[in-house]
Amino acid sequence: MNKTQVNKAPSFVVAEHPCSLLTIPPFPALSGRAYVRDKVCQEYRMLGKENFRTLTIIANSRKYSNGTFEEIGHLVREIVSLAETCCADGADPACYDAGSTALSEKSCSADSPFPAHPGTAECCAQQGLERKLCLAALRHPPQPLARYLQPSDTELCHAFRRDPRQFADRFLYEYSSSYSQAPLPVLLSSTRTFLSMVSTCCISPAPIACFLKEKLERKTLSLLTLMSNRMCSRFSAYGKDKVTSSYLTSLAQKVPTASFEDLLPLAEDAAEVSSQCCDSVAEDCMQKKLLEHTAKVCTALSARDGRFANCCKGKNLMENLFCMLALPPAPAAELPEAPEPTSKELCGKEGALHASRSLFELARRHPSLPDAVLAKLYDSSQKLRGECCSSKDPSACLDSKRKRMEAELSPLLEKASQLCSQYTKLPYLEFKKRLRESLRQAEPEVSPAALEQLLEQRASFASSCCLPDAPPLLCASKVSSELGEACKREPCLLG
Repeated sequence: MNKTQVNKAPSFVVAEHPCSLLTIPPFPALSGRAYVRDKVCQEYRMLGKENFRTLTIIANSRKYSNGTFEEIGHLVREIVSLAETCCADGADPACYDAGSTALSEKSCSADSPFPAHPGTAECCAQQGLERKLCLAALRHPPQPLARYLQPSDTELCHAFRRDPRQFADRFLYEYSSSYSQAPLPVLLSSTRTFLSMVSTCCISPAPIACFLKEKLERKTLSLLTLMSNRMCSRFSAYGKDKVTSSYLTSLAQKVPTASFEDLLPLAEDAAEVSSQCCDSVAEDCMQKKLLEHTAKVCTALSARDGRFANCCKGKNLMENLFCMLALPPAPAAELPEAPEPTSKELCGKEGALHASRSLFELARRHPSLPDAVLAKLYDSSQKLRGECCSSKDPSACLDSKRKRMEAELSPLLEKASQLCSQYTKLPYLEFKKRLRESLRQAEPEVSPAALEQLLEQRASFASSCCLPDAPPLLCASKVSSELGEACKREPCLLG
């Protein structure tokens, strides 16, 4: 069997078709019931049953990324059955609406086989179209860390030969739920080429050479999937303004000698890429915009920083971007003391810009400070400006609250910087050994069991949150937990 023949196998190859970039709604998601039915039926007829089924697995594995394989399977069977029955020639026009109503009723039953969601009960308290709209809007948060681990080539082929359809279904579920924030076109392309690779190489007379060749061809797409999933996870968690601040502080830590004016346009451009492409169904949006962004970063920073220059030497721009994103913070630079913005500046028309500059100055002087802590400072800064700039005396309000915040901030910055600095420089066992000793000295009265618990808590934070690709929601939770402990003693502005 040649590769062209394999690509025609409908049970495990995603069709390359513009309509396959639409998501499949399990319930009518728009007020025009006929419009939704027509859209789904057009998709079903254009793709055919098997490719429609494949796309439904991907779309719902993304949406319910914490659902089990069995739960996604139940939902997919119901959606495909609904389309098969109600999109047939001569089907009753009311068939789709009645079927989707039955599906929403099943979702609301006590023994529902579909993925659980904390918002389901609230949706099920509603009736009719409102219930369907509510259920259609539910989505699981992204997984903190991608759980898909690619098996060895031998294991892939063994599973493929045993049951090609089951292999494809499980791969689509595991990969799509792990990279649920990657744009749908990127995910479709990545899964399609992976399954094509497996089905080609597992029947090849030279599988080792085949896999090597195919993996090299997929490298750019694999990197695009990984990076776009990380970027869109951060964009989903932070929103455009906060993600701009996140990119700005990250660049400030990597190139502390660069100016605010040099780095802000690059941060804004990265945020704009996410804004335009994370939810886009345009096939090449993310790849095209990321390549343009990479060229801008290389142009701006290659002459300024040797590490960026090395990353920009490669011919593959996607590899160059991956190299830059993976760069650790630079050593702390000798910088003069940064001026503090005045209350007039913070509360003026360009108050947000002055607040961003202040965070930029902090980040470039604390290169080991993790993104999650800087993100918390961004939130606190926004809250401070919101409260004080609308008060009767903004200047007095800002002065008072900033002094309190600085007092709370100092130990947090020192603790987080030291923790992440040691984590990135030391082997893990040595890191834990030193951390245990420093905790024992800082907390001499703590019991051995409590000390071990604190050690694991700090080590968990470091291993999850001190790296450039730290999961934003998980790390925000860990920072809030740490602040919560500190704020039990007295109210905190940062808490």
